This record gives sequence, C-alpha cells and structure tokens, in this order.
Amino acid sequence: MPLSATEKIWLNGEFVDWDAAKVHVTVHALHYGTGVFEGIRCYETPDGAAIFRLRDHLQRLYDSARIVHIEIPYRLDELVEATRELVRVNGLASCYIRPLAFHGYGGLAVGPVTNSVDTAILCFPWGAYLGDGSQENGITAAISSIRRIGPNVIPHAAKATGVYLNSMLATLEARRAGYDEAILLTEDGGGAIADGPGENVFVVKNGLVMTPPLATSILPGITRESVIAVLESLGHEVAERPLIRTDLYLADEVFMTGTAVEVTPVRAVDDVELGVGPVTREAQAAYLDAVHGRDERWSAWLDRVG
Repeated sequence: MPLSATEKIWLNGEFVDWDAAKVHVTVHALHYGTGVFEGIRCYETPDGAAIFRLRDHLQRLYDSARIVHIEIPYRLDELVEATRELVRVNGLASCYIRPLAFHGYGGLAVGPVTNSVDTAILCFPWGAYLGDGSQENGITAAISSIRRIGPNVIPHAAKATGVYLNSMLATLEARRAGYDEAILLTEDGGGAIADGPGENVFVVKNGLVMTPPLATSILPGITRESVIAVLESLGHEVAERPLIRTDLYLADEVFMTGTAVEVTPVRAVDDVELGVGPVTREAQAAYLDAVHGRDERWSAWLDRVG
C-alpha cells in the first residue's frame, strides 16, 4: 500500500516538510537494522480525533529501545505531545502513526558507539492493511517455512527494525503462493504457532478463545491485550496456551489482531476453509466500538488530540 504524503514529519524535535525528512546513506540503522518503532492508530470519534493507547505504545517503544541498547534522547511525555501536535499540524481526523528511533550518522562499525540516535514520528492516512474487504470477508493464511526468530537470537519483546526481515520473508513467501498472509511457527522445531508477520493469532474452539503465550517468541501486542480485555468483558473465556498447526485446521474460528489489521478474520489456513464466525464478529465489533469512542468503558484507552 503506497504512502499518502502529509504536510509535516516530526524529526529530532522539529516539524519538517515531508520531502525534507531525510537521513544520510551511512546511518547505522540502514546497514544493521538498529532501530525500534511503533505502529499506532488515531481514530475519528464523537469527541474528535483520538489516538488509541498512545502512552502504552510509546512506553513499548522505550522498552524496545532499552532491550536493544538505544537511548532515545527525549522523554516519553515529549513524544506524547509531539505525536498529538503532529496529528493536529497535519489536520487528520484519523491516521496511522509511526514513531521511530534509530542509530544514525557517526560510524559504520557494527557496534554503534559513536553514532547519534535519531527520533522521528510520521503520520498518514492508511486503510485496511490487508486490503479492502479483509475485515469483512476474512483473509487466507499459510503456515510459513520461515520460523519466528527465537528469544535468544533477538529478543522478541523488542519491536526492532532488523527483526522484521524475518517477517518480510514470511510475508513474501505467502504472497507468492497466493495467500494474503503468513503464520509463523516457533524456531525450536516443536511445531508451536507463534504469530503472523505483524499480527497476533487467536483460535476459537468449542467456545474457548485461545492465543499463544508470550513465551512463543511473539511480540506483546497492545491490540492483543486490548482484545483479550474486550472479549473477557463480553463473557468469553480467553486462555493463553501453546497451539499447533492442527489447532488452526480444526478451529471453529481463527482471527488475527494488530494495530494495522485491527481484528481480521482468517477464513482459511493452508486451504482448510474455516469461514468467519460469530466470536470473531463480536470481538471485531466491540474493538471498533472501543477505538472509535462508542463504548465509554474503554475511554481511558483514547488519547484526545484536542
């Protein structure tokens, strides 16, 4: 999906024109993937634009940075206000927001001892990540031959730029084979389900909602956490437990969650047809009510742009 340019990007403490937000070709992150990022959505609500769980997302950015030894040169509160102001400056009622911190100019040794840390925030309009109709009709997924990186290879709790080469390879493999998305297994050879390239996975079977635990090398998804809370509020039992590929084939329903995909049904896995079920629809509707400010129970999740 091509980017839709907006007027301004926040870069190292200043608002700069979209086309002027540039870095040198020798920045460390370009060569070694030494960056961390977040994906956040801002939604149009009855009270104006509101960013979903802004502070939680930015806290995860700082947590990721700590794990991979990047010292972000701004306080969290500064990035919170910079994000709000960026949405205001660009005049967007709804958008996708991408904060990014990375080792920049200063040397090409593997260890970024002399490199600066650059920090940027951009926002732009972005629709359904997996294509028009994906949330309504569901997507197809395939179990990937690419395994999820193990926790002692690169810490999976860090949303680090270099880690997403793993996700990219799984995505391209699935797309070349004619599927919408991939599902990765853990790298230990045990056959456990990890997650999608940018999504967490949920399975519904006999009324029980299940999702892989954090120990399966998955990112601790903020949307995942939110959907669990929403489902439990609706009376559903949600269990974190290891799942294998046949759990997907024999499921009553499968869906994925993430900032980009929100709540997206998986209608088929490896050509095993599942359809789109009622629990998925209920989770999807309740989550969208929460992020759009239509359910006051979750109002604390919304950061008003003002």
